[in-house]
This record gives sequence, structure tokens and C-alpha cells, in this order.
Amino acid sequence: MKIGIFDSGIGGLSVLHEAYHQLPEQEFIFYADTEHVPYGLKTKEQIMEYAIEITEFLLGQGVDAIVIACNTATSVAVKELRKRYSLPILGMEPAVKPAVEGTDKKRIMVIATPVTIREDKLKNLLHRVDEDHRVDLLPMPKLVEFAEREEFESEEVREYIYSQFSEYDKDDYSALVLGCTHFNYFKPIYRDFFGPDTHLIDGNFGTIRHLADVLNIPLSSAPDKVVYFEDYHNMLCDTKTTYFFSGKNNSDEKMLKHLCRLHNRLEDVRKIK
Repeated sequence: MKIGIFDSGIGGLSVLHEAYHQLPEQEFIFYADTEHVPYGLKTKEQIMEYAIEITEFLLGQGVDAIVIACNTATSVAVKELRKRYSLPILGMEPAVKPAVEGTDKKRIMVIATPVTIREDKLKNLLHRVDEDHRVDLLPMPKLVEFAEREEFESEEVREYIYSQFSEYDKDDYSALVLGCTHFNYFKPIYRDFFGPDTHLIDGNFGTIRHLADVLNIPLSSAPDKVVYFEDYHNMLCDTKTTYFFSGKNNSDEKMLKHLCRLHNRLEDVRKIK
């Protein structure tokens, strides 16, 4: 199977990296729309235009299914894309349901982009699953910018995250839901703030499991096997992935080293739950 995965930028690599763990035999086309990142500050009309353009591009690459590895693009465009195209198109939404069902009665914080928080898709999800009104929503748009700069643990990043959380009592929360794929890179700082008893939950695991069900393809028998690349040559040899950046196949050494570092960062933070 050839699977297309797209995001506004490098956040969607966290979904691709999870796919390496669970679906190591599949072929992937990864599309980062770096010319238009961040989507979270764009209009709905712009995001819809980008999503249609990317879908058309991936269809031209012969993909069998598409994963919208972007909560913002999913909230705006997934219904329209499914109407237009016949192949399986999977979206992402903040993992509120597993957070509600899998934690105690303390509060749950969802961090996401402003668009994701404003859109009806998240509001409808909360209406369905948050019967006790335990969920608080917090926009954190600057994290996308930090991630795109590969700036994950600088003092500026830490100050921004801590300042955003400062109005909340960390002891009130049993779970932090990462409602943007870019946000996975910052797990160590979330853990430092909330401590060991607050669960960090993202939608990557469930999305890839759902993809396997839809396509009727087998999951790995060893999903927790370490996926770490010594260098970009190793990364390219060990995975069947083609990378596109706003439609351009950028395979220069600088970019490949960047991608390798990002995958290794995601492997380092994957075990933080």
C-alpha cells in the first residue's frame, strides 16, 4: 500500500513516525506544506484551498489512502475532501475521548491551534464525550512556529509554555491532550510542568490503528521496537518514504539531516506518556 500523509509542516512527521512503528512494511508519501505553515492562523477558505491542492497532488502520486496529519486541516476540510474523492481519507481530532474514558474525574486540558478550537468539529466532539464538562481548551499557536524552527527546549520555548499554563492549577489535571501534531516535540517540557501523574495523550496511535483497520493491513508484531536513525542515509534505507515540501521533492543534504533529527527527536519523546 502507498499511503499519503500531509500536514501544514513538520508536525505530521509525528504521525509518520508512529506509522513506522506500527506499519513498517508500507510505503509512504509525506507532504509538508511549508510554504503556508502555520495553518492555525489562516482562514478557513485558505486551508480548504491548500487541502484540495495537496489531495490532488497525492492522488497524482498514486496513493491508496490519505491521512490528514493536521487537526486544523481536518476540522476545516475533511468532510469536503471525502465528498470529492473516493479513496479512504482519514483525519485527526484531539484525543478527548480516550482522555475522558481513561482518566479519573479530574480536569482535562486540550491544547490546540486557534482554528481547531474555534471549529464546530471539536465543539461537537466535546458535546458527545465530555458529559461532565471536564475539558478546558487552550490555544498555543506559537508552538507551531517553534517546532518549524526545530526549537524544542530553549528558554524562550519553556517560558512560553509555562506562561500559557500559568493561569491553571496543574494539580487539577489528570490529562493533557495534544491537539496539534506539532505539539508532540515538546513533551519533556509538559512533563516538567505537570509532573509524572498527568497523562500526555495524542491522536497518533489511534489514527494509525484506524488506518490499518480501514485498509485491512497487518500491524507490526513489535510496535515498540526502537526506530532511530544514525544518519539520513540510514533513514532513507530503512523507510520507504518520499518527502515533498509544498509540492517540491527537496532531497538536499541539509533537509535530509533536518528530517533525520526530527525523527530521532520523535523517537526520544515517544515513550513520554
